[in-house]
Amino acid sequence: MNLYFGIYLISVTVASFSQILLKKSATKKYPSVLREYINPWVITGYALLFLSMFLTVLAFRGMDYKNGPVIESLGYVMVLLLSRVFFGEKISAKKVAGTLCILAGIVVFYL
Repeated sequence: MNLYFGIYLISVTVASFSQILLKKSATKKYPSVLREYINPWVITGYALLFLSMFLTVLAFRGMDYKNGPVIESLGYVMVLLLSRVFFGEKISAKKVAGTLCILAGIVVFYL
């Protein structure tokens, strides 16, 4: 694994945390429509997405494009785990099966 793979993994992790922040914002009630979109959760979430975009561009400078979708799919696994930690969401058998399919696909791709 080289530096660029590590940068891309960090990018996926940052994007996953961004999704958690945006979901946190969506679960709250706000006094106005404007406050739904201009609040610390949303602003931080989009700032993290912006950071993730720059990290992804940086990572693609030194790695093959074919690896991008494979590494990006780890974001689904991270969001599942982060949702469990931060929201207490249940991990159903269907979610486990889907996650195992994603991980199996990654393993098959890199064999």
